[in-house]
Amino acid sequence: MAIINVTPDSFSDGGRYGTVDAAVAHALACVRDGAAILDIGGESTRPGAAEVMAAEEQGRILPVIERLAAETDALISIDTYRTETARLAMAAGAHIINDVHGLQREPEIATVAAATGAGICIMHTGRGREQEKRADRIADQEFFLTKSLEIARAAGIPEEAIVLDPGFGFAKNRDDDMELMARFAELHRLGFPLLVGTSRKRFIGAGTGRDKPEERDVATAATTAILRLAGAAIFRVHNVAANRDALAMADAVLAAAWAHEEKGNT
Repeated sequence: MAIINVTPDSFSDGGRYGTVDAAVAHALACVRDGAAILDIGGESTRPGAAEVMAAEEQGRILPVIERLAAETDALISIDTYRTETARLAMAAGAHIINDVHGLQREPEIATVAAATGAGICIMHTGRGREQEKRADRIADQEFFLTKSLEIARAAGIPEEAIVLDPGFGFAKNRDDDMELMARFAELHRLGFPLLVGTSRKRFIGAGTGRDKPEERDVATAATTAILRLAGAAIFRVHNVAANRDALAMADAVLAAAWAHEEKGNT
C-alpha cells in the first residue's frame, strides 16, 4: 500500500504531491514499483497537525481518485475518518476506506462501507483516549478494536472485508511501538488480516538516530521484514521498491520454513 499524501503538511513528504498531476504521477510510479494499493489522503495525521475542512479534504482527493480510477487497475484506498468524504471517494472510484479513528469518530462511516461493498481498514489509536487506555499494550489494542468491530458488524460489514491496523505511532511513544513490534504475533488472536504503517515513523528515527524522515527508508524496510515474519499482511509505505525487496526476502524465508515443515511431516 503506497502512501499518496495530497497535502501541504504531512510529516514526510507534505507538499511534494499537492497537485493533482503530481499526486497521480507519483501514484502511478508507485504502481510501477510494485504497489497493489494506493492510499490517498487529503489531511495530515501527523501529531499536532491542524484539521482541515471536509470540503478542502474532498477538493484535494476526489480529482486524484477519479484520475487514478481511469488510469490504473490498482486498488484505491481513501484515508479518511469522515463519512461524507468516504461516500464521495467511493463514488469517484475508490475501493477501500482507511479510517485512522477505527470507525469511532464518525461511526456512520461504517454504513458507507457496508452499502458500497468497500474494504475497510480499522486502525487503533490512542488519541483522545487517555482516560480509558489499558496499561497493557496488547490489551488496549483488543479493547479498542473490539469496540470498532462491534460498530462494523452492526453496520453489516462482512468480516472478509475487514483489515485491522495496530496504529504504530498514533499517540504511542517509542517504547509502545517497540513492544508492539515485539508482541505483534499476539494480535492474530483478533482473527483478521493485519495492516501495518511503520514507514518513516518517529520511533524508527529514535532507534536509528535518523532525524530526517526521508532517511529512514532502510530501517523501515527492516521493520517490514520483521513484521512480515510475524504475520503482517499489508504494508503502508512511502518507498515501495525498498519494501518490496524486504518482503521478497521475508517471503523467501517463510517459504523455506514451510518447505522444511512439510518435509518433517512426510
